[in-house]
Amino acid sequence: MEKYYSLGIDFGTNSVRTLVVDLQTGEEIATESIDYRSGEHGILLDRRQPHLARQHPGDYAVSLKKAVRLTMEKVLESGISPTEIRGIGIDGTGSSPLPVDETLTPLALQKKFHHNLNAQTWLWKDHTAADEAREITELAAELHPEYLKKCGEAYSSEWFFSKIFHCYRIDRDVFDAAHSWIELSDYLPALLCGHKNINQLKRNVCAAGHKAMFNETWGGLPSEDFLRKLSPDLAQLRKRLYQKAYSSDEIAGFLTKEWSENLQLPEGIPVAVGALDAHFGAVGSGVGKGILIKIIGTSTCDIMVYPDDGKLQDIPGVAGIVRGSVLPGYLGIEAGQSAVGDIFNWFVTQVLNREADYHQILSEKASQLKAGESGLLALDWNNGNRNILTDPHLSGLLLGQTLLTSDYEIYRALIEATAFGARRIIEQMEQYGVKIEKVINCGGIAEKNPLVMQIYADALGRPMETARSAQTVALGAAIFGGLVGLKNVKGFETVEKIQDRVCKVKDKIYYPRKDQQKIYDQLYTLYKKIHDGFGIATNQENMYRIMKNLLEIKKSTTMA
Repeated sequence: MEKYYSLGIDFGTNSVRTLVVDLQTGEEIATESIDYRSGEHGILLDRRQPHLARQHPGDYAVSLKKAVRLTMEKVLESGISPTEIRGIGIDGTGSSPLPVDETLTPLALQKKFHHNLNAQTWLWKDHTAADEAREITELAAELHPEYLKKCGEAYSSEWFFSKIFHCYRIDRDVFDAAHSWIELSDYLPALLCGHKNINQLKRNVCAAGHKAMFNETWGGLPSEDFLRKLSPDLAQLRKRLYQKAYSSDEIAGFLTKEWSENLQLPEGIPVAVGALDAHFGAVGSGVGKGILIKIIGTSTCDIMVYPDDGKLQDIPGVAGIVRGSVLPGYLGIEAGQSAVGDIFNWFVTQVLNREADYHQILSEKASQLKAGESGLLALDWNNGNRNILTDPHLSGLLLGQTLLTSDYEIYRALIEATAFGARRIIEQMEQYGVKIEKVINCGGIAEKNPLVMQIYADALGRPMETARSAQTVALGAAIFGGLVGLKNVKGFETVEKIQDRVCKVKDKIYYPRKDQQKIYDQLYTLYKKIHDGFGIATNQENMYRIMKNLLEIKKSTTMA
């Protein structure tokens, strides 16, 4: 019997992960993870600019070679031939654009720019372009409001044009030297396929639509006239970007001889068009109609699909609605929170000055508390608000502290704040017609912290399921690798057919506890008051009673 395997490669925030999966059974044959070598946990920082986050493009090839070679050693030990690997799928964080020359070589690999932070990859979590994002939003609202309708009414500092515009303003040497700018999720497939010019490059619609305002309705990218009003040089750059974008069921190219030797794989394996990591994570978790996928890690990304039938209205405050960005034939819907795990880590490492193992101690103590017992209420905006306010100029807040407040009470309040932020996004989606029938979680926190999952179940009032695979993003990449590698093989013609074979959930399901859910409903009402009070300029909410309400809820829980 002929066997079918696929290789998924996931370039995350701090490391690259690889996975070889049996496409017939879903068995995960081999996996590996290699950290990036530069900066702090793979991220280049500047203490003078706390919102800056970059990566060195040279790290990607080095980490990729190590990860795939180690993976292939395990594959060979399993008795599987490399010739049985039928396709490669690959993803990256985003928006993480990097400036390149005419041969698609990153400027950071040139001696002149090697140490220039502005010539590196501008990592998704870089927020230095907040002013430019605001200008783009204001101009679009005036001239092309349709641009904003598909990205939640505001353009983000995390996104493609904001970062390029900021580079133009602060470093003309880099901007002028760049022939083009490429998303990481486009650069990586091009690297494996040996593409050496813009015309060979297939840009992925996932990053283009969600991060660069690409939409076929208005001819692709924002118009030259629009960009010219920001800067004539941006308008000129548009000619060196792209006119078309592709979904990941398309072939980007084929593995070159050089990279086949580097990775110990056969030359000519098809490589799928790339995508953003969160969207492939949703595919690997089993996304489908009515299923919300929550990828919970340092930040959170919420992904859904909706039939491409023309019935979905625009949803204010979500990060994007893009045709084909998740599943072919569906609209992909993206939203999320700018910090979740990062908030918990900030509290443990920066505030408490503790090591990572203190998370477990805090979780155990916090699990003994009931909802509302701490008397605390927090806002989850330590890294701004991605959705539904789309405002990086917001910060965290903790209400209700007393002289007896403990560290584990604060820790629980921070978890609850992220749960309330998640609930606000869900309510927005459902208000605009996107019915959510099931929630499947994936990512490190969903895997490792039962307290978070139970609080989410109670605060959202929904069962929380967890994807079986610990590598859902790489699995999603592998699914698309299999799709392009098995285009003419019966049973593997669609993403959904492959998902049915490889995507499962764990037996453990976290169900809402009615008594806790009732209290969280009260706390969520208060959360919405401070959410709107601090987040919406026109809001006239009277917040006088909030502290007193928190004390009353605390008293009722301790007397119960």
